[in-house]
Amino acid sequence: MEKHIPGPGHSPGPAHDAVDAITDQWASVRPDLDTLPMAVFGRIYRLAAAMRGKVDKAYAPYGMALGEFDVLATLRRSGEPYTLSPRELTATLMITTGGMTGRLDKLEKAGLLTRSPDPHDRRGLRVTLTERGRELVDQAVGAGLERQREALESALTEEEADQLAALLRKLLATTA
Repeated sequence: MEKHIPGPGHSPGPAHDAVDAITDQWASVRPDLDTLPMAVFGRIYRLAAAMRGKVDKAYAPYGMALGEFDVLATLRRSGEPYTLSPRELTATLMITTGGMTGRLDKLEKAGLLTRSPDPHDRRGLRVTLTERGRELVDQAVGAGLERQREALESALTEEEADQLAALLRKLLATTA
């Protein structure tokens, strides 16, 4: 394949970045490679890592990191009575059962959720968000969204952000 070269009306971006340096190096040693996928996914990976750090800082004042926030937010989004099984939480958050157990232990100890027997399955458990957990996650979600909004508004117009969201949705649908 040939190296991807942006066509008319398509600029490579505002500045030469670290991903450009990597793809330029590959182009010099393997000019036969089309490095466009590397340019796209390399930036997605780097952006995700950078935003994870910013969002983690936004959640820190609430005594949680992104992993704990994800558990509380998943329960909150589920609607009243804010209860799911550990299996439902694990599937939604795409983590191992061991990882989920650790998060649940920490959040239960902090009084942000409770675990109780499943009335419909003697072997099962139900995880329920406490009132304190609901109040905390409601505050934290606003803080995390503000950090994300700041990042978007510093680089993109609202129309560009909408377009990017649509393009990422389309790409994700083909890779999931």
